[in-house]
Amino acid sequence: MIPFVVKRLSAAIAVVAFATAAFAQDFPKRPVTMIVPFAAGGTSDVIARTVAEQMGIALGQTIVIENVAGAGGSTALARASRAEPDGYTIAIGNAGTNAATYTIYPKLPFTPDSFVPIAMVAKTFGIVAVRKDFPAKDLKEFIAYAKANPGKINLGHAGVGSSNYLICKSFVTAAGIDATLIGYRGAAPALTDAIGGQIDGVCDAAASVSQSINEKLVRGLVVGSTVRLATAPDLPTSTEAGLPEFEAQGWNGLFAPKGTPPAVIAKLNAAARTAVETDAVKKRFAELSTVAPDDNEHTPELLQQLVTRDVEKYRKMLADDAKQ
Repeated sequence: MIPFVVKRLSAAIAVVAFATAAFAQDFPKRPVTMIVPFAAGGTSDVIARTVAEQMGIALGQTIVIENVAGAGGSTALARASRAEPDGYTIAIGNAGTNAATYTIYPKLPFTPDSFVPIAMVAKTFGIVAVRKDFPAKDLKEFIAYAKANPGKINLGHAGVGSSNYLICKSFVTAAGIDATLIGYRGAAPALTDAIGGQIDGVCDAAASVSQSINEKLVRGLVVGSTVRLATAPDLPTSTEAGLPEFEAQGWNGLFAPKGTPPAVIAKLNAAARTAVETDAVKKRFAELSTVAPDDNEHTPELLQQLVTRDVEKYRKMLADDAKQ
């Protein structure tokens, strides 16, 4: 009797494995949705659209962008975690949405294990910029002004838990200043208010703020990088500006719901790698001061390592936020 049951079970497993392989081989048969956790126009959105276009070409199907803003990206990630694990719904995330958020929002309906990493697709650089008529001319004057006026300076970001929020937190911690951090539903509306003078400045990625700096709509103070950016050559690095403790180099990666077949993940990973290696993406990334992953940084395992590392990193940095 037992051997018969074992045979039946083995046969069932074989059928499931065959069906899964056949599904993966035919994937994708229809458009894929890529959820972006912020409003249109911000860093994650721009990177997502740039990569999605070329991924779609590699897959032979359109990748549709769906912007789901709110709660520093948590609203979007909750939606992604509930999606059918068939590869037709994926999400772009960063250190904020996929690592820091677990400390900031401890009662989330998802955990790091709710997602399967697909691939890192971009490396980003954080910038602090102020409204063009702000009284401080450079970073040294800004810090002096902030210390003389504790709590009076306000800096906008893309929502608590976003990568831009982490840029803000890293900056004020390194500078030792007391500033009011104001969350928006994305980087674009925060930048719009800084340009309009409704807030003093923004913490943002070079991908979305460099153009406004170059057009003198806002004034850049510092980039949290070890090298100057080609798109903002006059913007000093943190070391050059006198604040070497400020580091703001981030990442963007693609994730799928837990349970997505490994063969489908492999197809999506291959498409992502093909996309970031195209001339079109390289050209657009160069315009955005964004860098594609190195040859050894394309694997799902590498992205998982980044998530694990940053969950712990921001658990320590944001411990006080979690208590509030």
